[in-house]
Formats: sequence, structure tokens, C-alpha cells
Amino acid sequence: MSIDVLREFTPRHEFFIGVDSDGCAIDQMNIKHYECFAPAYIKAFDLQPISTIARETAIFMNLHSGYRGINRWSGLALFFDLLKDRPEVARSGVRLPDGDALHAFVASGLPLSEAGLRQFMADHPDPELETCLEWGRIVNELASWMVHNTQPFPGVREAMARMAEVADTMVVSAASLAMLHHEWAEHDLAQYVEVIAGQEMGTKLEHLTAAAVGKYAPERILLLGDAPGDGRAAAAAGALWYPINPGHEAESWERLRTEALPKFLDGTFAGAYQEALIEDYSRLLPTTPPWPTMSSQE
Repeated sequence: MSIDVLREFTPRHEFFIGVDSDGCAIDQMNIKHYECFAPAYIKAFDLQPISTIARETAIFMNLHSGYRGINRWSGLALFFDLLKDRPEVARSGVRLPDGDALHAFVASGLPLSEAGLRQFMADHPDPELETCLEWGRIVNELASWMVHNTQPFPGVREAMARMAEVADTMVVSAASLAMLHHEWAEHDLAQYVEVIAGQEMGTKLEHLTAAAVGKYAPERILLLGDAPGDGRAAAAAGALWYPINPGHEAESWERLRTEALPKFLDGTFAGAYQEALIEDYSRLLPTTPPWPTMSSQE
């Protein structure tokens, strides 16, 4: 399915709401990172001697920091940067990848995907990138084995039902279409959305641009998401953003249904109200690690 589906989308309501899936509507981001990504870092890159530190670093980066929701390949490069800045890792004697080739791929402008990495490697072969591919394979294998029977966060169904009554509602996600269709059908949430947009149809910004920009007034386009990148995508599209607070998802969805959605509909969401929501959200996700770093000691 291509992005043309979004370009050809015809509004039925005056309002548009995009909804992220993983970690926003469906409670499966934690299990992915605790049980799939973190073990894969340790296995693929031989980090067993510092496994506790590696896991702590990975969980902070991917779940509890301003990097939450980072692309997996950008996150892999950042993960090694964060590890190299930990004094206990330097003392351990564990050899970390230098990361130069991975950083070059991230900066190349190619799609930050397995296909993009393979395309980069065709002209820039590197043993560390082969290990990165193996890491990605392990992540996918663990996810297919471990991630199932996840559930929507409390309050999602009730909020989605109300949203569908007053707005054109669409899944806007970086996950694969196959996974999204399975999850939203499994939990009977697909009935509340017009279209499901996944990574095969572009980025979240491209989803919003194709489906909503120019079809609705900017103040009538809203994106729901749990990651800072969702806020950046909304801002780049000239849309509004309602953050789902990590660790407080049920409260966020209840507030959406009872408070934020009415404000969105009556035109009082933008401005001070949205700014206060974003300030509360930002306090939950620092970018400075909670442990001592070599750079802070210089």
C-alpha cells in the first residue's frame, strides 16, 4: 500500500486526528525494549561483561529519555555513544564498536531501515555493519517470538469511539502495516479509524502532509503520540500535538476524552493549553542520563 492512499483520502468531518500506535495506543513498547532490543544489543555485540550497564543504558535511551521513539538505527549509534561516555564501561575493558560506519549510514540520507543499510553497505562494506544487520535480525526474531497478547492502554477504546464520532481518525505509525493491521484488528480498534498508515507509506510527517494538510484547517489537525518525534512531526506539519505521557498512559487517555478533545473541538486547544501539556510531558523525559558520565567530569 502506497502513500497515494493518503493523498486520495477525502475528509468526512471538519476535524482530523492521527493516532500513533506502539507505546501510545497499544501497550507494547516496554516489552519490545526490555525483552527484544536490550537482549539483542548484548548478544550481537558481545556485551555480556557489562550486560547490566548495557541494559540500563538501552532502557533509559529508548523509554525514559528525550530520545524515546528514536529510529532503531539512529538509536543503535546513540547507544554506543552513551556507553562510551560511561566510566565503568571504560574501566571494564570491553571493546565497543567504533561506530564510524554506522554514523556515516545514519547521516547518508538513505532510508533508516534494513533496506537502506544494505544499500549503504553495497558501496561501503564494513564488518561492523554486518554485525548491525545481525543485531536487527535478532531484534526481529525476538519480537516475533515475544510480542503478542499486548493490550490497548486503559481508556483507549472509549476515547477512540468518541473521536470517531466527531473527526476523521487515522493510525499514523512508523511500524509495519502488517503488524498494525493485525494489532488494530485483534483489539477491535480498526472500526474507529478511516485508514491505517505505516512505515511503508512514509514517515509520520509524510502521513500528515498527504492525508490532512490542505484538507483541514491547521487548528483542526491533531496528532496523538508518546514520543518527542511525534511532537516534531506535528509541528512540522503545522498541526497540534497531544502527548501521551509515558508511565501515565491511562490518565492521558482519560484526560484526552474528557478535557483535551472538547478543547480541540471548540478551538481552545492551541496556545497555553497545549504548551502546558508539552511542558508536563517534557519533564518526564530528560536527555541527560541519571548516571555519572566521562564528559561531565571533564
